[in-house]
Amino acid sequence: FGMLLRSWGMEVADAAGVAEARAAVGAGWMPDLVLTDYRLDGGVMRVFHTEVAPTLEGRGIAAALVRAALDYAAANGLKVAPQCSYVRAYMRRHPDTHGLLASDVSL
Repeated sequence: FGMLLRSWGMEVADAAGVAEARAAVGAGWMPDLVLTDYRLDGGVMRVFHTEVAPTLEGRGIAAALVRAALDYAAANGLKVAPQCSYVRAYMRRHPDTHGLLASDVSL
């Protein structure tokens, strides 16, 4: 994800978890964009949240982030369990992603 965002002139910072993200914000860094919150659960990528700052909406950034996450899952043999309504809707609109769905998930 970082290379794509950097190519758009954005500064990229990764947080390995909630505590690290809170520490960065507490130190004065305020993100313009929250990428995608997911957890790996065995061989399943559970995607909980995807968000783009309102000032960046309408540019296809959220779709690019979701596509990158799904490409990562596919490349690493992971199944996907979307908990996020945006990711669910994206997958509904893109039948080519249905093969990534975890067995206990329906769109």
